[in-house]
Amino acid sequence: MEQLGLEAAHTDVGLLALFWQAGLIVKLVMLGLIAASVWTWAIVIEKIIAYNKERRAYNQFEDAFWSGTSLEKLYSTLSERKTSGMAAIFVSAMREWKKSFERGARTPVGLQMRVDKAMDVAIQRESDALEARLGFLASVGSAAPFIGLFGTVVGIMTSFQAIAGSKSTNLAVVAPGIAEALLATAIGLVAAIPAVIAYNKFSADAGKLSARMEGFADEFSAILSRQIDEKMQSRPAAE
Repeated sequence: MEQLGLEAAHTDVGLLALFWQAGLIVKLVMLGLIAASVWTWAIVIEKIIAYNKERRAYNQFEDAFWSGTSLEKLYSTLSERKTSGMAAIFVSAMREWKKSFERGARTPVGLQMRVDKAMDVAIQRESDALEARLGFLASVGSAAPFIGLFGTVVGIMTSFQAIAGSKSTNLAVVAPGIAEALLATAIGLVAAIPAVIAYNKFSADAGKLSARMEGFADEFSAILSRQIDEKMQSRPAAE
């Protein structure tokens, strides 16, 4: 018994050692949580870059839109390349506007409704792109602690079985098994905390960007409404 306590006293309790000493189920839990944490940080980096890019694109588009450039010229420039955000909303609205007039739109109400619908669809598509992969962050933030706790419970059960088999309650014998079990919970928290913070931040950022798109859509809808009225009033005289 004294020899068993002496061997346990020299047991390596480093993080890697605790991982390798853990049971299969606990190892799988740890590896899954580590993979989730790595993917979480990949999403965080990707979203930081993407949202900063979107903000710059929004600012550039607003500067071009309110600079006095004609809508036709701006549309011809933007329609030739891939767009996102406000530019995509503008292009979708102008495309529907041009199609409707080319097909002989007669009622201003119907034309306005089609243009507004085209912008709504574009806003929803752009909002979905902004919120892509945020659900994963929410899932990791809510589930990772419980997954880590599951690994801890399994590890502690295994440790107690080993203690019963050795017939020793010496702290040097008990501590390594408990430590490797608690490591699963620690990894779960390491994965969950950044995911929760990132989800809350990016959700707020996506909401602000979506609000900017909706505000622009309302302003542009008012501008098009005035132009629709002007065109409809001038059409009989032209005919």
